[in-house]
Amino acid sequence: MTQRIHAKALVHFDTIRRCGSIRQAARQLHLSSSALNRQLLELESQIGTPLFERLSTGLRLTPSGEVLARHVIHVLQDAQRMRVELEALQGLQSGHVDLVTVEALTHAFVPAIVDQMGRHHPHVSTAVRIAGSRKAAEEVDEGSADVAISFLYQRNSGLRQLAVAPFAIGAIVPPDHPLAAREAVTFNQCAQYPLVLPTPEISIYEALDPLLRACRAPMQVVMQTSSFELMKQMARQGRGVAFVNRLGIEDELQQGTLVHLPVKKAMPSLLGIYVRSGRSLPPAIERFCQLAVAQLQLRGHEAT
Repeated sequence: MTQRIHAKALVHFDTIRRCGSIRQAARQLHLSSSALNRQLLELESQIGTPLFERLSTGLRLTPSGEVLARHVIHVLQDAQRMRVELEALQGLQSGHVDLVTVEALTHAFVPAIVDQMGRHHPHVSTAVRIAGSRKAAEEVDEGSADVAISFLYQRNSGLRQLAVAPFAIGAIVPPDHPLAAREAVTFNQCAQYPLVLPTPEISIYEALDPLLRACRAPMQVVMQTSSFELMKQMARQGRGVAFVNRLGIEDELQQGTLVHLPVKKAMPSLLGIYVRSGRSLPPAIERFCQLAVAQLQLRGHEAT
């Protein structure tokens, strides 16, 4: 590399990486596709190697592109932190938090954190996106999000775990269901009734998978879905026994429209709060994480 790479070129490269398409990235950057493509070609010329594979489905990073991407993520996030700290020195209480989390936590857990942020730090904005637990972790690792609150069973070396708490997996049924009077159930007892099961891409499937494999009785699976809300609705209507932890069904438990029965021998859900390993967090994100950790500790204490 014989020339210094301009900071704008790194921003444009990162936008193309996140979009996976020059056309979509150009829209976000308010540039023409041809102009952005010329900039990418110039950057690749400076680097001395292609940064993307041009596929019919879009762009994919080459090994060299992955190396540059890791560098750019660090540079851009550190630049964001510097801007926020300079604003703080000027007395500006501003900032932004990009959170990615699972659907179940949008019912009460995340709103509680956002409410506290809004009351104490009204000039800090928050964006919340929904994804499966693995995808949420990947987005933080890749620099597409600041914080992930998700259920992970395998640690990711690219992430720093700020806190974690276990939550028991339970079968949820309406109060008039034959299982509702029990204090706890086995999976085989649940399998005597129609089941609503998660799909493999969501974390609760990992907890249930050993029980599914061990079950020798025939199962009537009326639905398999990645939607927490749909599993909850099916259980509430008595259409099938679903499996969740207590997060996201707080109102139903309080109102008595659902009963949560711990499933014996099921691995607990491990809810964690994650940021990118090695990243120095801007003040707004640091404060958000502090509130998230406190909320996790509160919910975890209530669950025990």
